[in-house]
Amino acid sequence: MRWKFHGSCPLARGRQAAGHLPVWVPPEWDNRPVKPLDARLLRHARAARVFIVATAALGIVRAALVLAQAILIAQCVGRAAAEGLHDAAPRLLAIGCVALARGAVTAAQERVSHRASAHVIADLRGQLLRHAIALGPRWLGAGRAADLATLATRGLGALDDYFAKYLPQLLLVGTLTPGLLAVVAVMDWPTALFLLVTLPLIPLFMVLIGKLTASHAERRLGAMTTLGSRVEDLLAGLPTLKALGREAGPAARVRELSDAHARATFATVRIAFISGAVLELVSTLSVAVVAVEVGLRLAYGKMSLVIGLAVIIMAPEVFLPLRAMGTHYHASANGLAAADKTFAVLAQTPPARGSTPAPDLSGATMSLRGITVRPEGRGRLAPHRLDLDVVPGAVTALTGPNGAGKSTAVAVLLGLVAPDEGEVTVCLAGGACSRLADLDPASWQAQFAWVPQRPVLLPGTVWENLTGDFDAPPPSPDARARADAAAHAAAFDSVLATLPRGWDTRIGHGGLGLSVGQRQRLALARAFLQDRPVVILDEPTAHLDAATEQRVLAAARTLANQGRAVLIVAHRESLLATADATIAVHFSTTADDDGPRLTAAADDGDPPLPRTSTIPAAGTVAP
Repeated sequence: MRWKFHGSCPLARGRQAAGHLPVWVPPEWDNRPVKPLDARLLRHARAARVFIVATAALGIVRAALVLAQAILIAQCVGRAAAEGLHDAAPRLLAIGCVALARGAVTAAQERVSHRASAHVIADLRGQLLRHAIALGPRWLGAGRAADLATLATRGLGALDDYFAKYLPQLLLVGTLTPGLLAVVAVMDWPTALFLLVTLPLIPLFMVLIGKLTASHAERRLGAMTTLGSRVEDLLAGLPTLKALGREAGPAARVRELSDAHARATFATVRIAFISGAVLELVSTLSVAVVAVEVGLRLAYGKMSLVIGLAVIIMAPEVFLPLRAMGTHYHASANGLAAADKTFAVLAQTPPARGSTPAPDLSGATMSLRGITVRPEGRGRLAPHRLDLDVVPGAVTALTGPNGAGKSTAVAVLLGLVAPDEGEVTVCLAGGACSRLADLDPASWQAQFAWVPQRPVLLPGTVWENLTGDFDAPPPSPDARARADAAAHAAAFDSVLATLPRGWDTRIGHGGLGLSVGQRQRLALARAFLQDRPVVILDEPTAHLDAATEQRVLAAARTLANQGRAVLIVAHRESLLATADATIAVHFSTTADDDGPRLTAAADDGDPPLPRTSTIPAAGTVAP
């Protein structure tokens, strides 16, 4: 993890001024150019291609309607000046029809823009989340999860302004402006020359303003990301802070982050107003120059009234797309910055995955040999050269100090983390062996029942979280009986009796409505209900009392006696006493990636635990 100081923030100059906060930025998100029309957007979002084609077609139609309206108005006024209004009704009707057609085209363009925006944002969010999952928990665990959540929600949500306001005007600059210029050149080349001279003034000011707007948009997105990350961390730890009476402690820090976000937002808004005023002034003066030039030539009889009126009417329309594009650039800058970071994530190469279907793990032995993982940003190897055998019909316990890599070892076994050294193999009862790296992760993981330290519970009923099926019909009596047996084994039946609607009681995100211990029991019941050959329990009794702990351990022993392989991550002596084998997990501290590796003891002052121990007969306790 590292800190980056955006733009002209005083911290970037080495002075920590109040209100200017460092923003964590993943290394692969740095120094990415923000382009008005990024080819990556067309490559990753199919809806964007359709939108650009449709908008370009509507722009051509709009250019034709603008031309027709200008000529009709000029002819109507010219004839009225020369002949009166006695036969002007047909021309006035034609002008009205053209105006209605322009309104219809504008409405269609807005509708297409908003629909394309919704499709592109949904598509990019889906790609971002799927790719983040493919990159694995090791990538997400390097401080990116909260930033990714902000990017996928509010960050990409800002693309709506890009598609609805900015991009249509950008495409009109490529269709309407050249078309009208060509017509003006045919009708009156001196006026076209004046337009060509004054027209570049708007892009010049747009570039100057755009550079300033882009830096403010980057700072705003960074401040928003930092605020989201800190608030997420605060909410996750709020129960602990409340228990310690420190819930008011982070208030000043959150207020400081919020103020920094507000300042970055108002700075962008301020630039938006200034840029709008500047562009309006430049375009107004440019049109005024054209009007003066045409007026002088009309006064000296060098130009017909109809041509002069048509040119003057078309002149503002030539400048309008450029002016609108510059005005809306600030609204799209946040979305462009978020899209750019999204493409940077999508450019990351996920770890290689096997494609061979995993064998049936019933009766299979899984072996980890020499497993070493180097977590990003932690300066240690955890675990370090771990050897582990997970065999059917036995309870195996992983133990070691905090941070030694026990949960990481479980993630390696599940295929969620690829080790930096060593490999995982599975050998069937017949002797055939396969490497985990060659197997399909989905078919492998589908054979595990896993209870992590923090169980994942989603908004829904208790029954839906137990079964994992949120669209299932009402359960059958047999399914209900199996669920009751799993609840009894996990000591969740006593909790169920206190819930107002039993299995149909609704809970919130993360199990809101249940205590920490009750959530743990529900997750255990879910694992006991699943008919999986391998059961992994990560600190299963951390929030349980002694009596409940004994019931859970008895259930784990029952699963092993049924022939399943049970792996437990444990610190408590009661858990270690239940295991048939105890495996010590070690970590190694490193000065740098290539420095010497020193094996740490399991506990300060105690002799190091053995790296592995053989598995005695099921039911006995390992020494």
